[in-house]
This record gives sequence, C-alpha cells and structure tokens, in this order.
Amino acid sequence: MLMCLANKGFPSDWTLVWKVDGSSSSSWEESRSPAVLEKDGKYTWSSTLRLPADRWNKVVSVTCEAIRGCQTPVSYTLRRDECSQ
Repeated sequence: MLMCLANKGFPSDWTLVWKVDGSSSSSWEESRSPAVLEKDGKYTWSSTLRLPADRWNKVVSVTCEAIRGCQTPVSYTLRRDECSQ
C-alpha cells in the first residue's frame, strides 16, 4: 500500500490521482479522503493506492498528482527501485 499526503493547499477542491507507469487505470484500488481544513486555513488531502504484489513487482514508477481545473498539477514520482523490499 502506498500513501500520498498533500498539505498546505488552497482552496479545498484539489484532487489526488494516481498514475502507475504514467497511466491512470481502474485496475487498482484507490481511496481518497476529503479535504481537511487545518488551523492555518490551508487544506490537507490524502489518498492510498493498493496494488497486488504481482503487479507491484512489474511497476517501474508510481506518481501521485494533485490536480485542480486548469492549474498546473503538482506531482511526486516514486520509482520502485528506490524502495526497500
């Protein structure tokens, strides 16, 4: 399971999406939390991604992307070879 956490964002209508090897798909399990308003007036979001072990072993990279309308997306890419086994 992978978790993506985005914080200190504004306004609240950003969405976190996952890409595996550069592609979006419905063949894995994603869950997203609603935006949480923090004391500083900014928002926090989280999302988890579950991939079966056989799929994970074939993955090159996983990207979590924060998107909102026509704004430039903010993303982070994790390469599987950077992870401990």
